[in-house]
Amino acid sequence: MVAGCARDVDSRIDDAMTAPATRTTTGLGANYRRLFAAASISNLGDGIGTVAYPWLASAVTRSPLLISLVVVVQRLPWLIFSLPAGVITDRYDRARIMVGSNLARAGLTTAVALVVLGRQGSLPGPDELESVAAGGGTDVGLYLMVVAATMLLGVGEVLYDNANQSFLPHIVEPRQLEKANGRLWSAEQIANSFVGPPVGAWLLVGVFSLPFFVDAATFAISAGLIAMISLPATAARRGATAATGATGPAVARPSWTADIKEGFLWLWRHEFLRSLAIILGVLNMLGTMSFAALVLFAQEELSTDPNEFAILTIGSAVGAVIGGWTASMISQRTGTGPSLWLALVGGGVTSIVIGLTSSWVVVAVMFGIFMLLAVVWNVITVSLRQTIIPDELLGRVNSVYRFFAWGMMPLGALLGGGLIAAIDAIGSRSIALRSPWLVAGVAQLVLLAVAGPRLTTSRIEAARAGALSAD
Repeated sequence: MVAGCARDVDSRIDDAMTAPATRTTTGLGANYRRLFAAASISNLGDGIGTVAYPWLASAVTRSPLLISLVVVVQRLPWLIFSLPAGVITDRYDRARIMVGSNLARAGLTTAVALVVLGRQGSLPGPDELESVAAGGGTDVGLYLMVVAATMLLGVGEVLYDNANQSFLPHIVEPRQLEKANGRLWSAEQIANSFVGPPVGAWLLVGVFSLPFFVDAATFAISAGLIAMISLPATAARRGATAATGATGPAVARPSWTADIKEGFLWLWRHEFLRSLAIILGVLNMLGTMSFAALVLFAQEELSTDPNEFAILTIGSAVGAVIGGWTASMISQRTGTGPSLWLALVGGGVTSIVIGLTSSWVVVAVMFGIFMLLAVVWNVITVSLRQTIIPDELLGRVNSVYRFFAWGMMPLGALLGGGLIAAIDAIGSRSIALRSPWLVAGVAQLVLLAVAGPRLTTSRIEAARAGALSAD
């Protein structure tokens, strides 16, 4: 970020709302450290859950369709709840939203753990699942509990993540946002991808219900750390008490529809952020298209065994961690515009290389490079949004922005699967499995040619300057 742009959205907030003891010009501050620890711990629980919940689902049903439905339900809240979550984020105190979301998830996960503990004797152990017949029956009651819990946990995730992204600018200096976001994402990736899954698998071997109890504890600890962040109450400045003006009579609060519309229109009228939202939606669509049949591609074209397939995922995690710690430096040395160009070029090239190779080692390296550049893109664009979107609209505009991004993913999956099926029906199976990677790679390079003129450092700085002049 440019040093001259030291004041942004926080200049709209009364100076008394910042805590000098916890915000410094040289470090990220004590409040950030608490948020960092809270995010790391809760993501450790998320990583444990990525093993525990699928394993539980596979223990109560052997139907691939029913198991895949759990995954669908997990992502559904991003499509149906992200816009209301933006309104909630802007109407109420963001720290309290985060605490409440994590406490609710802690309580829900504890309930799941208690149910699993009570049914433990009737569930196949982790080492017994392979011996269960593929056509075995489904424990309908327990399955419905898994689906309901997954849905509610997803709602809590959407609400927490949106509030968290909108809360960060209040505890970090504007010029430190890229660094702060990068550090957070690195820690989350380590906890979620490196530490959490192995811990979850180890806990499962001990007692089936144990990973759920540990997951619940991580949510509770995270809520406690966030509650320790020493900021004055923030609900009043975002309209939580808008029904009673500070010096005047009560005023009517806009409807939820009006609030969502205001956030949507603000984003749509902002030419640069609108362009970023559309570009990100296309990128996510292409990325999902590529990964739609990753398992089949890895098995049939890369000849991976389960351990080698796991290393592919680790390659992505390594890239994400490196990207999180270096994104701010890359942005400062290369420039924000060229850094976004680099992410587009790198995404296209790595996708094409993956589509042409038969080496899983090469693919793991490409995944690492791809994720490194993807995190650089995210750090720059999220920090930019946190800088230029008015605080009173930050939650809603963020939710609309992310709605565009997540909304294109199902379309990408359909396109990828349809492309493979079409080519497989008339030609080579190998070409069919490679085609999404090649098509997505070429499309990303074409996207660079179309979007590149919009992604320049001068346009980014103009967007920042426009936000400052509006203060």
